Amino acid sequence: MKPIPELKNRHFLEFEKPIKGLYDQIEQLQATAEKNKIDLSDSIRQLEEDIIERKREITSTLTPWQKVQLSRHPDRPYSLAYIQRMCQDFTELHGDRNFRDDKAIVGGFAQLEGRTVMMIGHQKGINTKMRQHRNFGMANPEGYRKALRLMKLAEKFGKPVITLVDTPGAFPGIEAEERGQGEAIARNIYEMLRLRVPVICVIIGEGASGGALGIGVGDRVLMMENTWYTVISPESCSSILWRSWDQKEKAAEELKLTPEHMQAFGLVDGIIPEPLGGSHWNYSEAAAILKAHLLQALAALDPLDPRARIEARIDKFSRMGFWEEKAV
Repeated sequence: MKPIPELKNRHFLEFEKPIKGLYDQIEQLQATAEKNKIDLSDSIRQLEEDIIERKREITSTLTPWQKVQLSRHPDRPYSLAYIQRMCQDFTELHGDRNFRDDKAIVGGFAQLEGRTVMMIGHQKGINTKMRQHRNFGMANPEGYRKALRLMKLAEKFGKPVITLVDTPGAFPGIEAEERGQGEAIARNIYEMLRLRVPVICVIIGEGASGGALGIGVGDRVLMMENTWYTVISPESCSSILWRSWDQKEKAAEELKLTPEHMQAFGLVDGIIPEPLGGSHWNYSEAAAILKAHLLQALAALDPLDPRARIEARIDKFSRMGFWEEKAV
């Protein structure tokens, strides 16, 4: 009999509640089978098949707002969860050599299938205390300056840079602005365009505004299946346009923020599938899928001359967007 996921501390979004009901039934049957010493494996197996089918139904009909919710799922893996499962010998490096170490961004050298890479990513906390410690994944200027320091270190030793983006935005506090938040993000964009080593960026959760762009410029920009990427969150967009968060679902629709929209617009290069139901159901499988796509991207980028890679990178971002000119 297959063990079912630990449900005690698991969170279920509103549209995931039918799945919880099926897991509850399995727990009840398991308790009954153990208490009365009877075999209910056929009934449990049928419920497990029902769970698979229900997950498939839910994920095949997700609205943009539901994808936003999944990207923020409390059980969703963050950067360190992926790094720990994809890499060996991760050595975290700290500080921007200027102000302090920003806990909202983590980074360091690691081994990926036997080769050294620089891993950098936003990190949210797994509980209330850690979320406060990590500032909910919202980096200050020193976070982006730390990330740039690590990228330049990777370039010095000829090692690829891989970034994992998952942030509701750069920290908007006045102290961040006083320390040059805008300059730090702009400097990262400028420098990332010119790094001589391969750069791969993956949106693994939320990809909001300049907070995402600060570590989001690369030869390949990929999005995981249940993520979003846009200039503003649906809630903030709703509050600006309708003076209320009540229109956040409509805002999510109008922002065209899903991976499918981003790929159609030419803003990202590919979409990485997730385990059935979302990455929060199976960290190891999600990491294995992500790792395979990273290795594939590295294999395509490795043979290119650094100068050609930089020119292609600049050209790709220069061609983004479309417009029409009308004679006056």
